[in-house]
Amino acid sequence: MQFRYFAAALAAAAFVGTVGAQDKMVMKAADVHPPGYPNVVAIENMGKKLEKETNGRLSIQMYPSMQLGGEKEMIEQAQVGALQIARVSVGTLGPVVDDLNVFNLPFMFRDEAHMRKVIDGPIGDELLAKVTASPARLIGLGWMDAGTRNVYTSKPIKEPSDLKGLKMRTMGNPLFVETMNAMGGNGVPLGYDQLYSALQTHVVDGAENNPPSMLTANHYQVVKVYSLTGHLIIPEMFVFSKASWDKLSAADQALVKKHSREVQMEQRQLWDKYVGEAEAKLKAAGVQFVPADKPAFFKATQPIRDKYGAKYAALQQRILDTK
Repeated sequence: MQFRYFAAALAAAAFVGTVGAQDKMVMKAADVHPPGYPNVVAIENMGKKLEKETNGRLSIQMYPSMQLGGEKEMIEQAQVGALQIARVSVGTLGPVVDDLNVFNLPFMFRDEAHMRKVIDGPIGDELLAKVTASPARLIGLGWMDAGTRNVYTSKPIKEPSDLKGLKMRTMGNPLFVETMNAMGGNGVPLGYDQLYSALQTHVVDGAENNPPSMLTANHYQVVKVYSLTGHLIIPEMFVFSKASWDKLSAADQALVKKHSREVQMEQRQLWDKYVGEAEAKLKAAGVQFVPADKPAFFKATQPIRDKYGAKYAALQQRILDTK
């Protein structure tokens, strides 16, 4: 498996040398999601615009469906310049750029509209800049909507006690493992690319994610109950390799940044439509959507906000104050 990722990374590493005004450049982009997924389509559309605007000099080649590995592998490839654009969850980037973890706190946002106000405003811009200024060797380009995360397993989860004894997959960030533990389950960090087989073989009993991910990764074939805990609303980010960025002219950098802002706004329109379609397809496939006691889960996760949120107190207050 690792060899496949390495080979794919080598295949993607065609970006070398200093890019001059006349040099044709194909930027490699990767996503864990399949073709047609809003995040994938938004980056592909950006490529089409760049291609048109530069008469074919700049373009984007997309590698969807985990062709270059999971998000951790994609970040690593972007850091060394083997990949130019990686779309990754803030959950995965949190361990790389610590300030992002404020968005990973359970029940940080009132709803998705609140989250969008935050990422579109000064706070979103500041955090993109922090990624760029960090030692992570990544350029923060823009944000994407990833909806609300809920738990799914083989039985209804209406309150924290319903998760007792269940092994629940989380992203590989200690904050999420502890959040799941506080919610009553046993958090198991696992790559998204390994989750389907883990559900099949009962290495884990369930997971937590948004409806489109449950659908497109075929997790609904294994587990059939989607419980609306609403515990996390985590935006996603698309980043550019600093090694590759430094080889772009200032004009090309400005062009990529301009289109990145457009991607941020266009992706959510695609997203809203896609979520509605995904929920309808899941229900048609027999997935049961059940309400959960959100106040009970909010109360259960208060220790997580107390433990991890202290150092982000001022930023948390600014997020709460965003109307």
